Amino acid sequence: MDVKTAIRTRRSIRAYDPREVEEEKLVRVLESGRLSPSASNRQERRFIVIRDAVTRKALSVAARNQKFLADAPVVIAACSVEKEYVMSCGQLAYPIDTAIAVDHMTLAAVEEGLGTCWIGAFDEKKVKEILNIPDEIRVVTLLPVGYPSDIPRPTPRKSLDEIVLWETWRI
Repeated sequence: MDVKTAIRTRRSIRAYDPREVEEEKLVRVLESGRLSPSASNRQERRFIVIRDAVTRKALSVAARNQKFLADAPVVIAACSVEKEYVMSCGQLAYPIDTAIAVDHMTLAAVEEGLGTCWIGAFDEKKVKEILNIPDEIRVVTLLPVGYPSDIPRPTPRKSLDEIVLWETWRI
């Protein structure tokens, strides 16, 4: 599958088939995150792979009772070990670097026939308690991974004319 096809067919999957994700597919998804760029090549992100059903259920509760987190056979907690580094543009690096890695993983998952859904609605403190994550580590997102049991229709997107400005900010 080419990257354009993966981008066009990726959906936020909230319904998962219970079958297990093959280890080799999961490793390829994780490898895509590992290969993603990061500010000054700091590579500060870490990925916790959760397959245990009890732990996934606890995470779903910490994520505002989003049941599909418990239903997905795998949940990846995308974390950052460094939360203070600021790029020369003034932006914190960790949320951007981790987002890039997770986006690479979501597209790799599509190529593998898997679905994902970026989860930002969760209680970070509870997630840290469940996964034994130290206070100084940031949990950026939770990413359920599995075979979709339902693939939603594409959501509307603004046209390029609505989001692209040429040469300078003009509205």
